[in-house]
Amino acid sequence: MSAVACEGLTKTYGGDVRALDGLTLEIPRGAAFGLIGPNGAGKTTFIKLLLGIARPTAGEVRVLGRSPEDAAAREKVGYLPERLHLPAAWKPPAYLRSVATLKGLSDAPIDSLLKRVGLAGEASRRRIGGFSKGMRQRLGLAAALLGEPDLLVLDEPTDGIDPLGRIEVRELLMQEKARGATLLLNSHLLAETERVCERVGILNRGRLVKSGTLDALKAEVRGWELTFAPGFDAGALAALGLRCIEGARFAVDAETPAALNALVDEARATGALLVKLERGARDLEALLEESVR
Repeated sequence: MSAVACEGLTKTYGGDVRALDGLTLEIPRGAAFGLIGPNGAGKTTFIKLLLGIARPTAGEVRVLGRSPEDAAAREKVGYLPERLHLPAAWKPPAYLRSVATLKGLSDAPIDSLLKRVGLAGEASRRRIGGFSKGMRQRLGLAAALLGEPDLLVLDEPTDGIDPLGRIEVRELLMQEKARGATLLLNSHLLAETERVCERVGILNRGRLVKSGTLDALKAEVRGWELTFAPGFDAGALAALGLRCIEGARFAVDAETPAALNALVDEARATGALLVKLERGARDLEALLEESVR
């Protein structure tokens, strides 16, 4: 059974604004899936439909094999929203106990959760109103983890958290994945998404333009990087279609080995001496840029 499955999912506002346009997507159970895309791509709308906060105009979405409005599905979902509103006068244990009560959990390990997210000891005795943004994110994550949910939907989970804290959160998420939980991350921090997720989906203007494992998407690389010895003619290389990355490093796309060799021969004919040739690096940022052009 898939953790998330949607078919032809569409959401319009005002009759003509399509926030989602026929989205079909499946997220396997136990996967770590990153949802990325530019602002306005439809990511937040998708999460709202997934959580039953909004209803689709057309199409269908299933969460853990059920409707998002089914209580049996909701109780197995942990959610960390991007805009987290917390009671300023409360302290972390009281807040988590209130969330546990709403979830019907009578013996939630509050102290253990606070320790896992780095809010044990003195931090647990402070009022939430005095917390930094990073500390508030940690508390929101603890609330999402209550009840060991089967699906964790995390909207910008490391926003406001310092670099060392991000490492801690990343390790915690990997522990949840090892437990068997499915992770759905929506984040603009692409490097963090790439470290946590093995599968990604790229949304643009409400449509899924790319989806699959990172390894498969990276295998589509057509680019090469060429490094030349000093003395090359940058203008002549640019005229051949080589793009300067930095200094003597250039990038070029080549569909076949024959096309690559022809370009190298043409570069040499300008007097350039090739000293290094390697596959072009491709990260999530490059994938996103290419997908939304």
